[in-house]
Amino acid sequence: MPMYQVKPICGEIKIDLPTCMYSFPNFHTHQGSRCSSSEHAVQNDDVDPAVKTLEARQDEILRRLYELKAAVEGLTKTVTTPDADMDLSLSSLSSSPTTTTTAFRGMANLDSLLGKDLGSLRDIVINANPARPPLTLPVLHSLLCQRYQVLSTVHVHSSVSAVPPQLLSCLGPRHADSYTRQRFQLGLTLIWKDVPKLQMKFSVQNMCPIEGEANVARFLFRLLAPYPSDPATATLVDSWVDTAFFQLAEGGAKERAAVLRTLNGALGRHAWLAGDEPSLADLACYCCLLQACPAASAPANVQRWLKACDNLGLFGPVQPMLQ
Repeated sequence: MPMYQVKPICGEIKIDLPTCMYSFPNFHTHQGSRCSSSEHAVQNDDVDPAVKTLEARQDEILRRLYELKAAVEGLTKTVTTPDADMDLSLSSLSSSPTTTTTAFRGMANLDSLLGKDLGSLRDIVINANPARPPLTLPVLHSLLCQRYQVLSTVHVHSSVSAVPPQLLSCLGPRHADSYTRQRFQLGLTLIWKDVPKLQMKFSVQNMCPIEGEANVARFLFRLLAPYPSDPATATLVDSWVDTAFFQLAEGGAKERAAVLRTLNGALGRHAWLAGDEPSLADLACYCCLLQACPAASAPANVQRWLKACDNLGLFGPVQPMLQ
């Protein structure tokens, strides 16, 4: 039982609650009326002509973008260009057979070594430190130019503050037609950069860099002539190349003296280090010997061999890089 009972003072009251905060008539249902603002896209079920023009322009831009994307994807399959921060560039054109005859026999096939060109230039990109210039590179470059059409380019990376002029011109002078890439068989790009070791890439997108001047020299020399078919001769060449770069170029005074004695004994038996003809072994030892110690202090057989190397006419580009 309630404590107090009170009779109702009014009857039942019905209240209509709203279903929305603000109620407006639907202007889309009025077919006869026309929106006064020109900014609306739909007017009497018709698309604004300005919107049609904008859509057509957008479709044309998208079509051109898709065509450009397809063209770039096609180029990336055949052309690999170095992606580097470059401040200065110099280019040179080197044509195939010249009046200088190479002392290295044999013929290498670029298609078998580097793959088919697919109508594009084969690019070899080398990063070198100007504090330790690779003396074998200009010699091998000169030999490559006697064999192939080579587009040679020198760049300076932003990590290097200054590069001597003789290093900028180590691959030859700039040529007016250096950007006509389809004229060439091989592209050799040298970038002077602050790197601990010489680095080389052939397929810029797909391969890891080859490090060390000895390995880069082996790679480039294979483009000139195949390695000796005799395993003993090939091993002898590799042994001299390693001796040149790891003991003559980087070793101490005792190691260099030991190498000079070994050189003197080997050259007393043969005119060249790996047989009766010059090879990569002679090229590597010559460049490292000039960089490591004066030629006047070398033993008699070594001095005679140095003169024979000079008579080949291949090591002219080395002298300016030593200055």
